[in-house]
Amino acid sequence: LGQAALHLEKIDMAALVKEVLQELLAAAHGRRIEAAVGELPPAHGDRTLLRQVFVNLLSNAVKYSGPREAAKIEVGGKAGAGEVSYHVRDNGVGFNMDYAHKLFGVFQRLHSPQQFEGTGIGLALVQRIIHRHGGKIRAEGREDQGATFQFTLPAAESPANAGA
Repeated sequence: LGQAALHLEKIDMAALVKEVLQELLAAAHGRRIEAAVGELPPAHGDRTLLRQVFVNLLSNAVKYSGPREAAKIEVGGKAGAGEVSYHVRDNGVGFNMDYAHKLFGVFQRLHSPQQFEGTGIGLALVQRIIHRHGGKIRAEGREDQGATFQFTLPAAESPANAGA
């Protein structure tokens, strides 16, 4: 991840998210998942890496919504001054904001492996990809009330992407 050059291109983020959701729904094995995809502005970035961001964020939304009768996932975005932003929101178990600083650490977990399987590297990888693109990521959550992960990327016409 750290060594390979980014292959920057214009990305239809709506199509990318729908592709990832289709794969997750096919693998859901009878789970009820209600996914709503709002407006998603196009991005300028490495499609393979940004796809991995959505695979990790959406997989986590499904996983941490496991105790719910139906997983409710919302994906949205908006274009701003010099950047685009995207969010993934779920109705899962959430987390205590006192420990939010640990979310993006390698092998850091806020829930036990007995509760939810995983290695603890998914969000660290997401953060690394977003940072390589010149963006930022943050998380908000409340215990038993879900979580929202929001990230920004420089807009295609911004100085961070000039000459890319």
